Amino acid sequence: MKNLFKFSSAIAIAFAVFSVSNAFAEASIGINVLCKGTITEQNLSDLGQYGTVLDTTPEIKLVTMKSTASQLPAIRSRSYVAAANPDASRKGSPVDTVAATNFANGISTWDMDAVNVTVNPGFSGRPINYDGTGVYVAILDTGLLDSWRQYFPEQRIATQYAISFSGGGGEQGNVSDPTNMWEHDQNSHGTHVTSTILGYNLLGTPVNGVAPKATVIPVKVLNQAGFGWSSVIAHGIVYVANLKTSGLGGAPVVINMSLGGPTLDAAEQAAMDYAISKGVIIVAAAGNEGDAGMGYPGAYAPVISVAATGWTGQWLTGPDGNVNNWWYADDVADPTKAADFYIADFSSRQKAGQQLDIAAPGSWTVGPYQVNSGQLSYYYLSGTSMATPHVAGIVALMCQKKPSLTAAAAESILKSTAIPLPPGSRTVALPGGATEVQSWGSDATGAGMATADAALKGTK
Repeated sequence: MKNLFKFSSAIAIAFAVFSVSNAFAEASIGINVLCKGTITEQNLSDLGQYGTVLDTTPEIKLVTMKSTASQLPAIRSRSYVAAANPDASRKGSPVDTVAATNFANGISTWDMDAVNVTVNPGFSGRPINYDGTGVYVAILDTGLLDSWRQYFPEQRIATQYAISFSGGGGEQGNVSDPTNMWEHDQNSHGTHVTSTILGYNLLGTPVNGVAPKATVIPVKVLNQAGFGWSSVIAHGIVYVANLKTSGLGGAPVVINMSLGGPTLDAAEQAAMDYAISKGVIIVAAAGNEGDAGMGYPGAYAPVISVAATGWTGQWLTGPDGNVNNWWYADDVADPTKAADFYIADFSSRQKAGQQLDIAAPGSWTVGPYQVNSGQLSYYYLSGTSMATPHVAGIVALMCQKKPSLTAAAAESILKSTAIPLPPGSRTVALPGGATEVQSWGSDATGAGMATADAALKGTK
C-alpha cells in the first residue's frame, strides 16, 4: 500500500506540472458514478457528454466511465447522481516472504492451534464438531495457481462458479473472462489465502485448515501483479451476492477480501451493502499500514475487519531442539492466553471514523506460494491478508452451525467471545536468532483474538 501512496503522490505532482505548463492534455481516469434511482438511457446519454460510459451494474445503480478529474464536479451536480469518485486502487500483498523448509509430517500448524481448530501441531485431531460443510466461501483475490489441484481437493473448489473480472481504472472491463483466468494466476496470493481456509497438500501430507470442508468460490478481481480497482471488486461482490440468492440454493455465503486501499469507494460500499442485504457475510483485511491507519474496505463498519497477530513461540528452539520446525511441531499452550501473542507492527491501527473488529494469526503463516511457475513451493507470509481467512473460516464454521447467521450477528459474536489483547509489548524472535520488540495500543486489537471454539459456543 505504501507503493500506492507513492504512486498517487507521483501522479499528483505530474498533474500539477502539466497543468501549469499546459503542455499536455489532462489524463483520463476511471470514475464510478452511483445513481439515485434506476439507471436510464437518458442518464447514460447525459453522462456521455462528460466522458465515455463503460459499464453499468444495475443491482447497485453503478455506472463506470472514463473521464477526467476536472469533470467530476459537473458529474456530481447532475440531479440523478448520488455519488461520483475516481475508481480506487486496491492491492493484496504480503508484507514479507521467506522460504519455508524442513517439512516433515506436518498435520496441524501453529495458527490452527492458536484459533483452536486443532489441539496440537503435528496431529490431525480437531476439538470442534464443525468443518464448514455446506458453506461457500468466496475469495475475492488473484484467483488460483495453475497447480491448485496439487494443493487442494478438486471437490472443495466450486469451479462451476469460479470467475475472473478485469478492467477498472477507466479501462473497458468488468466482463467475465472466458479463458478461465481465475485458475491461471501467477501471483500466488489467492492460493495462499485459500490454503488457510481449506488446508493444503504438503508434498503428500495433508495440513489442516480452519474450515476444510467449506466450498471455495475463486473470484479473480486482482491482476497478475496483485493489483486491482474498486469498480472491479464491486462487480465481483455483486456477482457473489446474486449467486447467494439464485445459484446456491440459499446456502450460507462468506466473502473473504484480503485486499485494500486508502479510500472508501462509493461503488464498493454500495456493493457491500447490497451483498449484506442478501445475507452474505464479508470479512476483510485491516491493512498493513501500521500507525497510518486502516485500509478499505476493511475499515467500513458493516465489514468484519481483521488485524494480524503473531505467536511468541515463533523462531524459538522447541522441545526437540529444532529451531526450524516451530510452525508445525511446537505447541501453542491451551487455553489460549493473550500473553502468548502480539500484534504485528505492520497491522493497521484504527483511526477516527474507522472500525477495527477482531485479530487473528497473520505473522509467519505457511502456505502454498510459488515463485517459479509450475514448481510447488511453500512460504511463510505475513500480513493482514493472512489473518483475514482465519476469521472467514471461523465464520464459515459459525454458519454451518447456524445457516441463518447474519453479518451483524457474526460480528457481534466474534467480538463478545474474543480473547482481549490489552496494549503491551513483546520481545519476539526472528529468523537467524535476532529479536525485536513489538508494541501496540488499544487501537490495534479490536475486541481481541478470535478463536473458533469460543465463537461456536457463542453461536446459538
